[in-house]
Amino acid sequence: MNAFTRKNIVKAGLGVVASGALVFSLAACSMDDAGSTDTSSASSSASEPAAEATPLASIADLSNGVDTEVTVDQSFVDALTSLGLTPGVVGSATFDGGTGTFAFPITGGNVDYYDPASDVRPYVQGEIDHDGSGLSLTAGDTVVELSDFRIDPGESKLYGTVTANGEVAAEDAYLFNLYGGSLKPLQTDGDNAILEGTTVHISPDAAALLNTTFGTTAVQDEMLVGVAKITVATK
Repeated sequence: MNAFTRKNIVKAGLGVVASGALVFSLAACSMDDAGSTDTSSASSSASEPAAEATPLASIADLSNGVDTEVTVDQSFVDALTSLGLTPGVVGSATFDGGTGTFAFPITGGNVDYYDPASDVRPYVQGEIDHDGSGLSLTAGDTVVELSDFRIDPGESKLYGTVTANGEVAAEDAYLFNLYGGSLKPLQTDGDNAILEGTTVHISPDAAALLNTTFGTTAVQDEMLVGVAKITVATK
């Protein structure tokens, strides 16, 4: 993957779909203020919806796709290069060397969107699954794969399976933080809802794991990976 030389950034949350049947927002894959890292208002441990609470809109099944794209930041490329790590794709994931963009197909999940003015927190709940795809990092004989991504919009976090040289090291591990201070307005394309601009950052858990695996201290907590674009089929 020597074509991995992108100098831009781009990452998304999931968005609202307005049109005859749905409206929802993954702006909750973000913080209220740009640059803020306080997830207390979006935590899954926050108040769950009351029995009578009704979401403004729901997507009960996200298995129609389409994908989450992450365009990598040059600083992340430089960090991988300094560590002698070569990135690659796992399973059904793809990489566009021209744009420096990884794409991970959406395979399932669901999303409920509650009125942000209500007492329900987090007001976006559910998950977005990406089974059977992921990212690999290779250095010499050591290969680490991060796969089967699961986005939790309420927590603004991404989880996944970690495999080292073919052996599962962790399942549903906390891999990335999602910050939405640069989130762009919703776009639609036919039956698809598109939201982009949420930045993706290495989690403290992932930083510690990668440093231990590759024998370094260069992978920093909150290192910027890139910016995402999530495209969801609404029907």
